Amino acid sequence: MTMRREIVLVGGHESGYGGALSGLGRETVTGVGSGLHAVTRGPAVVVPMTLGRDAGLVDDAAQVLRWNSRGREPGELLLAPALATVNHLVGWIRAAAGRVAVPEPEERAVLVVAPAASAEEDAELFRVARLAREHSGIRRFEVALIGGDPDVAEGVTRCRLLGARQVVVVPASFVEPATPPGTIASGPLLSPAALEELIGRRVTAAEHRWAEHRDDGLADAPSARHEHHHHDH
Repeated sequence: MTMRREIVLVGGHESGYGGALSGLGRETVTGVGSGLHAVTRGPAVVVPMTLGRDAGLVDDAAQVLRWNSRGREPGELLLAPALATVNHLVGWIRAAAGRVAVPEPEERAVLVVAPAASAEEDAELFRVARLAREHSGIRRFEVALIGGDPDVAEGVTRCRLLGARQVVVVPASFVEPATPPGTIASGPLLSPAALEELIGRRVTAAEHRWAEHRDDGLADAPSARHEHHHHDH
């Protein structure tokens, strides 16, 4: 008899710690930490909702699930593969930028926007934008950080100073950025239907991995960050 597991989406800074995922579907949404601890007291398969820029989300989720799985039946808690990688993110940003029709395409700029995170993760966003520009046919890609520097208004100003007549605002996270007057919103990176399909694939992969290999995904989750932390102390 197949165990029925609740689908839990766990979010970090890329989703406002789950806030931008609420109302998505029938899944339970939470941030990592005590929220995840509380909602995985019964059988669950947990999908880390990262687009590739939250280095610690999979690790942090695994830590909680390892703790919660003590004394439980094996396979009650499964950690699914991360939703996406940076390569997916680059492709989705490029596609979102390209699907916006503007009157003068050669005079547009793309402003890639995500919530501010660590210095390393913010630097990664600049790299993602640079990669998205490649083969896009769009010359200008700039970056702005919600709650960081440069913010969205500063990012738009920079695009204008560089000669852009149209600025297309593209999210690099699940958080929909506010669109300043005179700019064009690309809309979300993924439609709700596409996002649900991708979540379903990750859940299926986790359940298949358990059924075929008795692998709950917890042993192989990255732990280098925590190991390094312990070595420092």
